[in-house]
Amino acid sequence: MSIMVSAIIVAGGKGIRMGGSVRKQYLTLGGCPILEHAVRAFATHDEIGRIFLVVPEEDADFCQENILSPLKLGNRAELVSGGKERQDSVYNGLLAVEERDDIVMIHDGVRPFVRHEQITACISGVREAGACIAGIPASDTLKYVNPSGHIEKTLPREGVWLAQTPQAFRHDLILNAHEAARRDGYAGTDDASLVERMGKRVKLITGSRFNMKITTPEDLGIAEAILLGETKFFQKAYRRRIL
Repeated sequence: MSIMVSAIIVAGGKGIRMGGSVRKQYLTLGGCPILEHAVRAFATHDEIGRIFLVVPEEDADFCQENILSPLKLGNRAELVSGGKERQDSVYNGLLAVEERDDIVMIHDGVRPFVRHEQITACISGVREAGACIAGIPASDTLKYVNPSGHIEKTLPREGVWLAQTPQAFRHDLILNAHEAARRDGYAGTDDASLVERMGKRVKLITGSRFNMKITTPEDLGIAEAILLGETKFFQKAYRRRIL
């Protein structure tokens, strides 16, 4: 029996840091919403069976019409109502997944540049270890700053990684971790932290610095530059093939 891999794409944020009246996940990047880029990456991956798109309840009709319908996913995709916080939204997505013993991937809907190789690597990692996330090593000097804005000490960056998504888990493992966190009133900074507090090991694979999370207007400008650079790269590659 084949293993079912489902993707939960979380897009329940209000986009407060972005400003404006449109939620950040619906802002246009390269002619389509940021969220559509993220969904498409999973929808076009051979190992992803179903997609659960978690959005604010009041945005369901908009997302069906403007995100899912253009991708023609049919019954492969399901809309799920988000919760008050991201952790609540992920939990709602986990409850919607029926395959309790299979693999579930969790991804931020405002990370539009996730690549198939990162998804594949996470799936391989979770098959090996039960839990696997993408991340990148810290490259800048790390400073610990007190509430008054003064540096207290410099932290060693060796062995320090910045967590990204996707994050992949056995469904039963991550569901149990979320339920334990809810019972204990614990709020984690990502889904892997909920698994870690249960004493479980989480594998980490190398992600990409291009797999950025868009949260500010500056981020959107960088994302547009990345997309433009990729377009020019592929245009040049295409011209070389036809000459």
